[in-house]
Amino acid sequence: MTDVASIDVLIDRYLTDLRIERGLAINTLDAYRHDLHKLQAYLGAGGLRDPGDLTRRTVGRFVDALRRRNLSPASVARTIAGVRGFYQFLLRERLVREDPMQSLETPRKWSRLPKTLTEREIVDLLEQPKGTRAEERRDAAMIEVMYATGLRVSELVNLELSHVNLSIGYVLTTGKGAKQRIVPIGDAARRKLESYLTEARSALIKGRESRHVFVTRRGGKMTRQAFWSLLQARARKAGIAKAISPHVLRHSFATHLLEHGADLRSVQAMLGHTKISTTQIYTHVEQARLKRLHTEFFPRKTRRKTRIGNAAIVRG
Repeated sequence: MTDVASIDVLIDRYLTDLRIERGLAINTLDAYRHDLHKLQAYLGAGGLRDPGDLTRRTVGRFVDALRRRNLSPASVARTIAGVRGFYQFLLRERLVREDPMQSLETPRKWSRLPKTLTEREIVDLLEQPKGTRAEERRDAAMIEVMYATGLRVSELVNLELSHVNLSIGYVLTTGKGAKQRIVPIGDAARRKLESYLTEARSALIKGRESRHVFVTRRGGKMTRQAFWSLLQARARKAGIAKAISPHVLRHSFATHLLEHGADLRSVQAMLGHTKISTTQIYTHVEQARLKRLHTEFFPRKTRRKTRIGNAAIVRG
C-alpha cells in the first residue's frame, strides 16, 4: 500500500506497462496521465492516504466529483476507463486489496477499433531474409509464435518448455487470473519454433538451465521490453511504417482469423477473454464478412428485367 505522495510513482509504473504491453503513443499516454491526475487530486482533497482508500462504496463520490467539473460524458467515460485500468494494474501487482471500479458501470462511450497490420504487412514481417545468428532465429520464432497464437507479450516471454507440444502443435499458456488455455500454433510457427529449440537455443543458454522457451545469451528469459524493441526493429527492416507493438500483432491475429471465417467464440477462447463482450471489439470485422457473404451468396441479390411488349418488369 502506498501513500498519496507516491501515487506519481505508481502512475509512472502503470504507464510504462501500457507503453510496453500495448505500444501506446506518447500523446495517448499523456492523456492517461492527465486523467489519473484527476484521481490523485481527488484522493488528496479528501485526505485519503493511498489508492486503496477508494472502495466500491466510495467510488461513486469520485464519479460525482468528475461530473461536478462539467466534463463531457465522453471525458468522464474516458477518465473512468483510465482509472479502471490503473486499478486492474494495481490489483495484479498486489498493491491494492480490491478493485473499487469493478462494479461501476461505465458511461456509454465511443468504440475504438484496434490497430492491425494487413496480411501483406504480416507476410513482410515474418518472411524477412532469415538470419543465421541464434538471436535472429529466436526473434523470428517469437514473432511467428505471437502472430500464430495471439498470446499477450507477458504470456509469450513466460512460455515454458514443458508447455510446448511440437508433435501436436499447441502451447499451454497462463493468462490473466492465472487461467490456463491451450492454443494451436499452426505449421509455420511450429517449424520455426522447432528450428529455434533444436538449433539455436543451446547456443544462447550455453549449458545453463532455464525452464523458459525464449532466452538471452545471459541465460535469463526474454523481457517484454526486449521483445518490444526487437519487434519494432524487424518491422522497420520490413518497411512497415505503422506504429507496431505486441498488442498490434495480437489484434492482427484476431482480425485475420475472423476475416477468414472463424467464429467469435473460438477467437474468444484463443485470446483468453473471460467475457465475450471483450472480444466483441472485433464485431466490425465479423459484420463486414457477413455482408460480403450475403452479397455473394444470397439468391435474390440480383435484379433482372423481363420485357413484355414495350414494358419492363423488374423481377427479384
